[in-house]
Amino acid sequence: MQKLNDLSRSSNPLDPDGTLIAVIELSLLSWLVAGIVPGVERQPLKKLAVDENALLKLLHRWREEAAKAGHRIKRIAVAFEAGRDGFWLARWLRARDIEAHVIHASSVAVSREHRRAKTDRLDTELLKRSFLGWLRRERDHCKMVAIPTTQDEDAKRPNREHESLVGEQSRIVNRMKATLIRLGIRGFNPKLKKAAERLDGLRTPEGEPIPPNTRAELRRDMARRRLVSDQIRQIEHARLERLKQAPSDGPHAMVRLLARVIGVGVETADMLRGTHDRWP
Repeated sequence: MQKLNDLSRSSNPLDPDGTLIAVIELSLLSWLVAGIVPGVERQPLKKLAVDENALLKLLHRWREEAAKAGHRIKRIAVAFEAGRDGFWLARWLRARDIEAHVIHASSVAVSREHRRAKTDRLDTELLKRSFLGWLRRERDHCKMVAIPTTQDEDAKRPNREHESLVGEQSRIVNRMKATLIRLGIRGFNPKLKKAAERLDGLRTPEGEPIPPNTRAELRRDMARRRLVSDQIRQIEHARLERLKQAPSDGPHAMVRLLARVIGVGVETADMLRGTHDRWP
């Protein structure tokens, strides 16, 4: 029995005579579209510029080819792998009555018997086989990613920016510490408020001051760290304001529940909730 919200196989039975199937290999400069068109023996492959309207015209043209071959298309199913382009194309297609799916990239089985050639043509064939098996409701072909709304995606941005900024702050601090250690200076905390003022008084084990170019670099790194730290505080302040304004809202209620039950801080609770949102 199929589970509720099971994205490992289609919830709708496949009618191969009335379904036009297409997969897209997305890249920065072009899209390679491969299709399975009922009544058409050849399996078409078309390279397009990055243009959603051209893609829609192509799908409609293939539908007309199926109609000429005596097949009335009732369903157009399109899929592509999750990647840099995100979910906008799937939302755009769905708004135009095209069934669009986003394949979880790590769920597509790849042969490990030998080194696999990497070409867009081979990738589309692999995607076609995986997507066709998924549409047939067979197991272990691929899994789909739940397609979020624009609002859902936007709600995740603060968490992801916060995570990125925390990592950047750590990299800056580690770089400053490494710079000082190369000069033999240990035990100096570059995160202190008066760290910039104390730079001129620091001495190497040889009794020499920090060389001018290195000192200038450290001052710039300290300025970057202060900027990043201020941005982190802004995000955390905005998060607390959102919780105050809508404490019972769906994700906010989960954050409060995690903070209360598990006993973690608001930042950690929101991070855990954001991690849950990224699960496929």
